[in-house]
Amino acid sequence: MNITFCIVRTTERLDRFLADQLAVSRTQAGRLIADKRVTARGKPLRASAVLEPGIEVTVELPEKEAPRTFAPAHAELRFVFEDEHLAVLDKPAGLVVHPGPGHWDDTLVNVLVGRGTELSRGATEGRPGIVHRLDRDTSGLLVVAKTDLAHRRLAGAIERRAVKRVYAAIVWGHLRKSAVDIEAPIARHPTERKRMTVAQGGRHAVTHAGVVARFAHTDLLRVRLGTGRTHQIRVHLAHVGCPIVGDREYTFGGSRRVTPSARMEAERLEALAPRQLLHAAALSFVHPVTSEPIAVTSEWPADLRPALAEAAADANLLAQRNPLQYLGFFASDD
Repeated sequence: MNITFCIVRTTERLDRFLADQLAVSRTQAGRLIADKRVTARGKPLRASAVLEPGIEVTVELPEKEAPRTFAPAHAELRFVFEDEHLAVLDKPAGLVVHPGPGHWDDTLVNVLVGRGTELSRGATEGRPGIVHRLDRDTSGLLVVAKTDLAHRRLAGAIERRAVKRVYAAIVWGHLRKSAVDIEAPIARHPTERKRMTVAQGGRHAVTHAGVVARFAHTDLLRVRLGTGRTHQIRVHLAHVGCPIVGDREYTFGGSRRVTPSARMEAERLEALAPRQLLHAAALSFVHPVTSEPIAVTSEWPADLRPALAEAAADANLLAQRNPLQYLGFFASDD
């Protein structure tokens, strides 16, 4: 199977680019390059090649063995769109997206298998259908591919930034301006390997954040991904001094923008926040096969509503069927 990427901006080295786009290790990406399976303009590329805008990079993936067997699992899923090519679902919090260490048979992939959903082979073994991911404790909208054709085209659309992913987040502290573009490289933490951090030499990362509502000590943000790095939103918001309420990994740190009163508010909200207050609330893209425009939204989940009401000091939010809509979250179309 061949996958072609059209480079739309200057990016990092080829091996890093492939590792990210194909969701494989750099060693695996390097093996593809060494085997001369990665070409541009008909010529093999070196691992150190720096990609330039306009270049089309073609990757010849080796023929896969028979797909591994995934143990079926069962959990309630809400599908907001589905046809023979793809499905868009509302992932609940606590569900890991694909199998890996510690979670081999209780992931979204296992649930889809248990449901009988056909899935694409995926770009890497063990992740059938998975085009993009959400953290385990992040809820909201996720698209999965059922066919290899849909998978290739969706992956290309994400690389071209043609898939718009918008998140709702409640952060403590206040953004410096009503809208900010956070551009800071992200790398794996040097000592805590499960965490990410902003670091020179990390991977290019861009997050766009805008204030929907300002509360006493917190902001409700509308966050849009410019890139899709691991833990990107959580890392970037903590980096600018506005960590997400309920996030146990990326917290205040040495931020100078958070006041003592905000810390007290955070402690009260922590008691109401079972997890980070981050939800994938809107997703839009052009259908990779039918060219139909797809635009779906997901309301603020029930388990996070008490924390939202507390942050906003508005008990009426508990009775609202659509609290994000009530607060004007979906009014913006940026």
